[in-house]
Amino acid sequence: MIDLGITGKVHDESRQGEALLLEGNKKKNNGRKLYIESYGCAMNFSDSEIVASILHDQGFETTADYNAADVIFINTCSIRENAEQRVRNRLREFTIAKVKNPGLVVGVLGCMAERLKSKFLEEERLVDVVVGPDAYRDLPNLIDQVDDGQKAVNVLLSREETYADISPVRLNSNGINAFVSIMRGCDNMCSFCVVPFTRGRERSRDPQSIVKECTELYNQGYREVTLLGQNVDSYKWKSESPKVWKSESEEDLGDIQIVNFANLLEMVAAISPQLRVRFSTSHPKDITDEVLYTIAKHENICNYIHLPVQSGNSRVLELMNRTYDREWYMGRIDAIRRIIPGCAISTDVITGFCSETEEEHQETLSMMDYVQYDFAYMFMYSERPGTLAAKRYKDDIPEDIKRRRLKEVVAKQQEYSYVRLQSQVGQVQKVLIEGFSKKSDKDYCGRNDQNAMVVFPVGDDYKPGQYVNVLVERTTTATLIGTIC
Repeated sequence: MIDLGITGKVHDESRQGEALLLEGNKKKNNGRKLYIESYGCAMNFSDSEIVASILHDQGFETTADYNAADVIFINTCSIRENAEQRVRNRLREFTIAKVKNPGLVVGVLGCMAERLKSKFLEEERLVDVVVGPDAYRDLPNLIDQVDDGQKAVNVLLSREETYADISPVRLNSNGINAFVSIMRGCDNMCSFCVVPFTRGRERSRDPQSIVKECTELYNQGYREVTLLGQNVDSYKWKSESPKVWKSESEEDLGDIQIVNFANLLEMVAAISPQLRVRFSTSHPKDITDEVLYTIAKHENICNYIHLPVQSGNSRVLELMNRTYDREWYMGRIDAIRRIIPGCAISTDVITGFCSETEEEHQETLSMMDYVQYDFAYMFMYSERPGTLAAKRYKDDIPEDIKRRRLKEVVAKQQEYSYVRLQSQVGQVQKVLIEGFSKKSDKDYCGRNDQNAMVVFPVGDDYKPGQYVNVLVERTTTATLIGTIC
């Protein structure tokens, strides 16, 4: 009993001391400016908003001008070699800024942090602090270390961290579209990918916190959320309570203890029919008919799926450890077309993967003919140190062949992107107004259900955040053009 009393007292004093320390740090940092630059996937941009929130609570203010900043962070991507080179070049620019401002703190966040921490800190001396994706809560402490004249590193990965309790500070926001992270990490060991090593194992965020964040965004005037995860279809949350959620829709789902991605989609869609729901990214091995039927059932879940194929050849897919083959992928495409007619589909394609033959490359092109993607992210294979492919396979396709194959893939995709847009000419599209067109303040722009950009003349009775019906009259290679009807 005595020990418990002493332990409790010490614990209370410790917490009080911690609170005083945090308050002291906030006063010290009041007025300091934070600049964050993000590269790569939407997850990185979402993470930057979490970082901004953590440091905002410590008294930092964000700035869009790095020359005015006291702390600069680059949130990095390791997926492609050219992305890493861009980051290095940018860091060298920031070292010039340090000449004018010796107290400037420069740091690297995200996927490059763990893999290149020693190079950044010791060999190239480009940064003061290196922080991995699961260590953002430690940033105030790490910045304090740098203020005291030390270099600071935390790249520890976590099996639990989801930042579910943090309300992100929306950076560069239009007040209409927002990213919402639903899970972190990845358990898929695709042989070309560094994500499992840089972001750790897969873990899902609790559904209540996701619905709460989306509801708050809707109440603040946001009208579209994109649910983010490396593989959203493997989202799973198991509650200790037998009653996690009871659907209020016409078709009652009943009491759910295990929430899968289809359930989560329905939960978010139920917030309001005026809140559009998108998601990224799906994995072909995991996207289920249940998810597809959920999309089809709710008008406010957008008819758009990003389903990376990477290659159209089964042998190459096996080398990539994608855990599906050509026929499986085509079967998933057939299911999407059957259950959600008119659904837009985008993809990722890698050309010149290890040992890829010309015939196998042709199978990728024929897959593109089969699907007729609306959009694609297309890359030459870039070997990433530490990946399974780097350890097991020789990067044996010459650069000129990779480049030529990529050029053929790009040309094919441009053809089908235009075909898909052309098919929407003459149709009335429901568009969420996002703001003025990049080219003219006399035109609004926004995306339709299939994620195509639509441009149309400004109307007196409409403003950003509202939905309008637009008659599509023509198209460019990338944009639908019409008038409000």
